[in-house]
Amino acid sequence: MKAIPSYRNIWVISYPIILSLLAQNVIGVVDTAFLGRVGEVELGASAIGGLFYHAIFMLGFGFGTGAQILMARRNGEKNFVQVGKIFDHTLYIFVLFSLLIVIFVLGFSPKLLGSIMSSPEVFDASIRYLNYRVWGILFAFINVAFRAYFVGTTKTSLLGWSAGIMACVNILLDYGLIFGNLGLPEMGIEGAALASVVAEFVSCMFFIAASLMNKSRKKYLIFSFPKFDVAIVSRIWNLSAFIMLQHFASLGGWFTFFLVIEQTGQTPLAISNIVRSLYLLLMIHIWSFNASATSLVSNAIGEGNRDAVFPIIGKFNRMSASISLLIIGVTVFIPELFLHIYTTDPSLISGAIPVFYVVIFAILPMAVSINWFGAVSGTANTKSALAIEIATMTIYLTYVFVVSFVFDASLTVIWFSEYVYILTIGLLSYLYMKFGKWRDKVV
Repeated sequence: MKAIPSYRNIWVISYPIILSLLAQNVIGVVDTAFLGRVGEVELGASAIGGLFYHAIFMLGFGFGTGAQILMARRNGEKNFVQVGKIFDHTLYIFVLFSLLIVIFVLGFSPKLLGSIMSSPEVFDASIRYLNYRVWGILFAFINVAFRAYFVGTTKTSLLGWSAGIMACVNILLDYGLIFGNLGLPEMGIEGAALASVVAEFVSCMFFIAASLMNKSRKKYLIFSFPKFDVAIVSRIWNLSAFIMLQHFASLGGWFTFFLVIEQTGQTPLAISNIVRSLYLLLMIHIWSFNASATSLVSNAIGEGNRDAVFPIIGKFNRMSASISLLIIGVTVFIPELFLHIYTTDPSLISGAIPVFYVVIFAILPMAVSINWFGAVSGTANTKSALAIEIATMTIYLTYVFVVSFVFDASLTVIWFSEYVYILTIGLLSYLYMKFGKWRDKVV
C-alpha cells in the first residue's frame, strides 16, 4: 500500500466491500419485504429476533475485527506468515464460540425475551425465528474470518462474489420457504430464518473453495492449521475483547431501542423495521468505507507512516460524503417508491414517511463521523473505542428513554436519536484522534 492511497486505490479496495454489503442488505430488504406481506406480527418479530441474533453475532464480528486489525498491521510490516497464523487461529476460536452461542440462544433466549416483551404473538414468532436462525452462526463466523483476512490484506475482490452468491440463494429460498413456492414447505418467518442459514453455508463453501485456489494462499500460508498458539490468541484477544464489547454495546443499544418501540405497539414496531432495513441499505457505502479506512489506517501505522492517518481519513470522508449527497438527492423526493418495496399497507407507508425523512438526512453526518470512529479502531486502541461507544450509547439511550417515557413523543421524534448517536460518536472520535495518545501503540 502507498503511504497515502489515491482516491482510485481507495475505491478499488472499497467497492468489493460495497458490493458485499449491498448483497447482504438486499437479503435484509427481501426478508422484510416478504414478511411485510405475511403480517405485522412477523414483520415486527423479525426485527426483534434479528436484532437479538445480531447483537450476539457482533461479539464474533468484534473478534474478527480485532483479527483484521492485527492482520492488517502484520501485512503492513510484510510479516505475511503471521497473517496466515492469525487467520487460522481465528477459525479455531470461532468453532468453539459458535457452539457456546447455540447453547445460549436455545437455552436462555425464551426466558430472556419473554421477560421484556409485551406482545405474546411477537414473542412467539421471535423465538420460532431464532430457533432456526442460530444454526447458521458457525458459517457466519467463518465468513467473518474470511472477511477479516481479505480486508486486512486489502485483497477484497472475492467479497462481492461471495455476497452475491449468498444473496441469490437467500432470495430464492425466501420465496420458496416463506410462501411455500417452488415445491418447498410454507414456513413463514421460520422459512426466512432457514433461508439465511443455508445462504450462509453456501457462502462459506465458496470462500473455502476460492481461497484454496487463490495464489495468495501460498504467500500467507492460510489453512496450515499450526499447533494452537496461546500467544497469538492472546494478541487477537487483547485487541478484540474491547471491540466485541463495543459491537455488543452498539447492537445492544439498538436492540433496546426496538424494545422501547415494541412497548408502543405492533404498528410502530413494523414501521421501524421497515425504516431500519431501508436505513441500512442507504448506508452501505458508509460501512464499506469505514471497513476500508480501519484497515488502511492500520496498514499505514504498520508501515511506520503515522502522518498518513489524517490524510487517509480526509479522503475517505470526502468520498463517503459525496456519495451520501448523491443518495439523498435521488431518494428524498420519492419515499413512497422505496417504502412500497416493503409493504402495500397504506397506513404503514404513511406512518413511515416522516421517519424516512429523519434517517435519509442522517446519512450525511454519519458518512464522516463513522470514519473517525473507524480510525480509532485502526490505531489498535480498542479500549478507547469501547469507551467512546459506551459514552455515546449512554447519551443515545438516555434521549430514547426520556422522549419515549417522559414526554410520550411520536415515533418520528424518537428516531431523531440517530442524530444524537452520530454527532456524539463523531465528536468524541475526532477529539481522540486529535489529542489522544495513539501514535506509539504497539500490537
